[in-house]
Amino acid sequence: VQLQASGGGLVQAGGSLRLSCAATGRTFNNNGMGWFRQAPGKDREFVAGISWNGGSTRYVDFAKGRFTISRDNAKNTVDLQMNSLKPEDTAVYYCAASRKGHSTRLHSDYPYWGQGTLVTVSS
Repeated sequence: VQLQASGGGLVQAGGSLRLSCAATGRTFNNNGMGWFRQAPGKDREFVAGISWNGGSTRYVDFAKGRFTISRDNAKNTVDLQMNSLKPEDTAVYYCAASRKGHSTRLHSDYPYWGQGTLVTVSS
């Protein structure tokens, strides 16, 4: 079972990136999915989550209006579109699969994690 995150890179402030998370080894079509991030010297924090069927999404305050999470269960992928990026968005971004059908903000609800993809936003 593996979650592979991709799409990170270097972007200027105000720019956009689209992160993608692909699952291999099993399907997560019945699981909520989440994106978290960890900046240097800081704890890992929840960014956005989506329910098993995409019918419900949740965002942390700093992501609202700028980030959009989506999923394609046919492709077994979850994406995070990030717009209007700021230097403070610089972090390693991780996708994770929840043990529940909906997403939560709790790390402990996510037994499956990807390896992370680095996003660097320059000022």
